[in-house]
Amino acid sequence: MIKTNSTDPLSEKLAQLYDGIADVIKTFKPDILSIEEAFYGKNARTALLMGHVRGVAMVAGHHAELNIAEYAARKVKSAVTGNGAADKQQVQFMVKRLLKLKEDPETMDASDALAIAICHGLNYKLAKLGT
Repeated sequence: MIKTNSTDPLSEKLAQLYDGIADVIKTFKPDILSIEEAFYGKNARTALLMGHVRGVAMVAGHHAELNIAEYAARKVKSAVTGNGAADKQQVQFMVKRLLKLKEDPETMDASDALAIAICHGLNYKLAKLGT
């Protein structure tokens, strides 16, 4: 898990996130970066900060020459639960079940990340069937 210090300036936090993501990419050597599309929430500040984080992740993926796939939150939820309006607990439950995990993922963010990966895997398989 990549952690930043809440008292650091935003630019420092973003640099730490970039370095952490780059390290994860080097360690695990993925072929693709799957990421949730930008969302427009009620809290503009949170949406703006998440936009910064998405950008950092995408730049790290681009520098590592990864393909980048973006999925809308509703598409991710629908792929995992069958319901595009599912709540976080439903997503976490289905992620645990689909991946046959003994315990829930450590955080809701971890569940969301796994759900995005599952969504991409399903979409990749469907795309292969169509060719």
